[in-house]
Amino acid sequence: MKTQLSILVVLLFLFSCSSTKQISDNTKLSPDGNSFVLTEISSDKTYGLSPKNPVEVGGVKNSEGPLNERRYLNSLTGPNGEAISYYREGSCCPVKSENGFMGSAMLDNYRVTWENSKDTVSIYINMYDSGILKAPHGFGIRK
Repeated sequence: MKTQLSILVVLLFLFSCSSTKQISDNTKLSPDGNSFVLTEISSDKTYGLSPKNPVEVGGVKNSEGPLNERRYLNSLTGPNGEAISYYREGSCCPVKSENGFMGSAMLDNYRVTWENSKDTVSIYINMYDSGILKAPHGFGIRK
């Protein structure tokens, strides 16, 4: 009886922990679940725009890393509220991450543009680690 009770307690603990989202505490999902609700634009001009300071959307542990990347990008607008379009350029830039393979992970580079923009902008996203989500300097937040 003690063994069965111990197994039950361990299983309850494992399942209750596995449902935790790996995004920061300040981040909520929009009602449709397709974007995050961002509340702040970064004053750091390198945030998300440099591989040395990527956006950390998390989600890889619960198989939502790529979805979280899209949720993040769907939260952004151009500087004057324009709708953006984006595509994944590819992976780049190894970073240290306890959540990656053997302590390392690759960033994803997305190319972002909007109507009347002069060029595309690279946004670097880390789906292995979680951080406070903000819009990069020069972007807006979708309402």
